[in-house]
Amino acid sequence: MDGRRKVEGLQVATNVTEQKHQVSRDKRGQVLGNLRGFRGCTVWLTGLSGAGKTSIAFELEAYLVSRGIPAYGLDGDNIRTGLNKNLGFSKEEREENIRRVAEVAKLFADSGVVALCSFVSPYSRDRDMARNIHKDSDLPFFEVFISTPLSICEKRDVKGLYKKAREGSIKGNNNIFISVTYLHLHKVTIHKNGFTGVDQVYEKPKSPDLVVKTVDLTIEESTMQVVNLLEEHGIIPATAKLSDIVRELFVSENRLNDAKKEATQLPQFEISTLDMQWVQVLAEGWATPLKGFMKESEYLQSQHFNCLVDQSGVNQSVPIVLPVPTDDKERLDGRSSFTLVYKNKPVAILRKPQFYTHRKEERVCRQFGTCHKGHPYIKMIYESGDWLVGGDLEVLDRIRWNDGLDRYRLTPNELRVKFKEMGADAVFAFQLRNPIHNGHALLMQDTRRRLLEERGFKKPVLLLHPLGGWTKDDDVPLPVRIRQHQAVLEEGVLDPDSTLLAIFPSPMQYAGPTEVQWHAKARMVAGANFYIVGRDPAGMPHPDKSLDRDLYDATHGAHVLRKAPGLTQLEIIPFRVAAYDLAKNRMSFFEPERKQDFVFISGTKMRGLARSGELPPDGFMAPKAWKILVEYYQSLKDQ
Repeated sequence: MDGRRKVEGLQVATNVTEQKHQVSRDKRGQVLGNLRGFRGCTVWLTGLSGAGKTSIAFELEAYLVSRGIPAYGLDGDNIRTGLNKNLGFSKEEREENIRRVAEVAKLFADSGVVALCSFVSPYSRDRDMARNIHKDSDLPFFEVFISTPLSICEKRDVKGLYKKAREGSIKGNNNIFISVTYLHLHKVTIHKNGFTGVDQVYEKPKSPDLVVKTVDLTIEESTMQVVNLLEEHGIIPATAKLSDIVRELFVSENRLNDAKKEATQLPQFEISTLDMQWVQVLAEGWATPLKGFMKESEYLQSQHFNCLVDQSGVNQSVPIVLPVPTDDKERLDGRSSFTLVYKNKPVAILRKPQFYTHRKEERVCRQFGTCHKGHPYIKMIYESGDWLVGGDLEVLDRIRWNDGLDRYRLTPNELRVKFKEMGADAVFAFQLRNPIHNGHALLMQDTRRRLLEERGFKKPVLLLHPLGGWTKDDDVPLPVRIRQHQAVLEEGVLDPDSTLLAIFPSPMQYAGPTEVQWHAKARMVAGANFYIVGRDPAGMPHPDKSLDRDLYDATHGAHVLRKAPGLTQLEIIPFRVAAYDLAKNRMSFFEPERKQDFVFISGTKMRGLARSGELPPDGFMAPKAWKILVEYYQSLKDQ
């Protein structure tokens, strides 16, 4: 077979490679029209084969879609598999290839989508034709020259295309038509004896809208140059970049001494450990764009809309508030500032305080769906002050707990740096407050596999992010959980080289689907692109024990996350049920058609086995990790 196929008298390509998009159809549909205003345009990326056009186009596609701007990458290989599969490589057919692509891009742009075209398109005349097609319809068109030296393109040439050209094996005869087709489909223009950039001309753009010189730049840095171009022309509004900025609330170093001195002279208010944990959350920027504890307007937006309408609709599903008793309210009301003190040490200054009534019943009903005081966090709310105070926070020092775990407490900005150092092109986060068994690990392993094989990512990194604030008394303590998680990594159940274990400092509220939005938003702030939602996230048994059921539906967390406002930068990975597979002696995803082979090991059963020192079934949990749990539960018997 010579690799040729005739369609309507034309020589067409059969050897093609589909390029994987990093954005799913569901995700693209979710955000279409999310930001007001028409943003349709075409970005035409041109350059030599191997210059980086497709990589930049797909990175830009992911960037735009995650910020609520619909975009779609039109890639040369993908176009040749469908729309233009009946076109060969004569001069006329190459021109027709570009014309069709330009017309399709125009339709995308006219619909309000940013069309991202990555084609060698070596001839100025063809690129001018594409521009004029858009100009005639009064649509923005941006020609972006991806300027990469030929030597670098050849160095990147993992398929050996340039090597073949140098060896003279690229010719127009029938004997090697497949290789010629293959080269063409990798966006290289070939004449009878030519290869673009080697012995076939590439006409550099004379006046492109942007030149991106990729040498010494990462894909992300190259992409940001195109982002800046689109910002300058109003395609990307300034509000779309709010989530790129993590707002930390620490006092700057040049003001620190003066602020500490002032803090000792201001009226003081002693805060609890729970309050201190929320101070840490705010100070490190997890609740960006909040400037401090919520004032009444922010509180009402959180309670009624689960987002901050005044801040471009960014999600904030749980209120972050500071309760104050009446006597302290009367003492501090009217002050322009006062100091927050924890264990007799000034930790922050609260500026422009605003006091408002703490409507506890309304708060808990809206946030938790119940006002039952058997719920541990609800109980704490009812026992807290009758007033709330909001205001801008100036935090004096990095908050340390000196419990041996501070090295795991990385801020969102620190996590972003770590991801970059690890070479991550995608970050998927897993929130947990319990020990990891192999069912959890299976879900994380499967997510990584799908990102690699189905979505085209090269280095997805797992953010293993246990909650580190207050939890109820019967939960496993944080130090034990961290040691257990570390053991899972040491035993290779999760890949240590592509996993980052860190602590999320937020208290746990057990507010179900309302709280899971907060957990997802905080990971989005830290740089995560994907979020794995578990079964019954942030749930617990109903506080009315006579009902003998969970407080929340186990599936509602995942449903809510897929529809929640202000989370467009995250793609939600739904939970898949795993159970112990008797046929395979390991944890597997549940298969209803052979349900007799599966055993569900509940948390109660797991705790019972650990207390008695028994071993779980082989493959349920890493042995070293199980040993840590056994030691913890058996230590409780001695107390």
